[in-house]
Amino acid sequence: MERVGWAVMPMSLVGEDGSHLRKECAAAYENGAFRRAGVGRGDSLQVREDIRRDEVMWIESGETSAHQTAYLARLENLRLALNQRFFLGLFNYEGHFAIYPEGAFYKAHLDRHAGTRDRIVTVILYLNEGWMPGDGGELKLWTSPEGREGPLVLVEPRMGTMVCFMAENFWHEVLPATKQRMSITGWFRQRE
Repeated sequence: MERVGWAVMPMSLVGEDGSHLRKECAAAYENGAFRRAGVGRGDSLQVREDIRRDEVMWIESGETSAHQTAYLARLENLRLALNQRFFLGLFNYEGHFAIYPEGAFYKAHLDRHAGTRDRIVTVILYLNEGWMPGDGGELKLWTSPEGREGPLVLVEPRMGTMVCFMAENFWHEVLPATKQRMSITGWFRQRE
């Protein structure tokens, strides 16, 4: 991440830890805890099926399971390391479980809301066991701050793969999947 502003780390969370988070995500979805994701924020928040079709469940402080708490502790270590190495002033983390039903997508976007500067680093952890080429759902990440005209990478959403990138610099999208796709997506933030 040091030279280019983004990183893909396969097998960042493997074994029981990832499996437990996947099971919790699936159970919460089956129990109706997820809501349609929107675009915008505050009064301008709206569901736009032409832009995104995923569903989310926010991770709320004080309401996390032991496995979620352990994952958040890993993220805290990452936050501290990023601050120490890059002096980013990252203050906290906000995140949610995300499920993309079969055929769902999220069109190209940046991860910082208009008029804000709080989201600094995007962190995505994939929770998909047995994901195969042809299953779709790849993260399409343009790897240059030049935007959607520059080079790009496609990241398969395989179990335990973590992706980090500077939220305001890198355009990205989620391509349609042929089966349900799960992740934990969040942001290290500065104080507003």
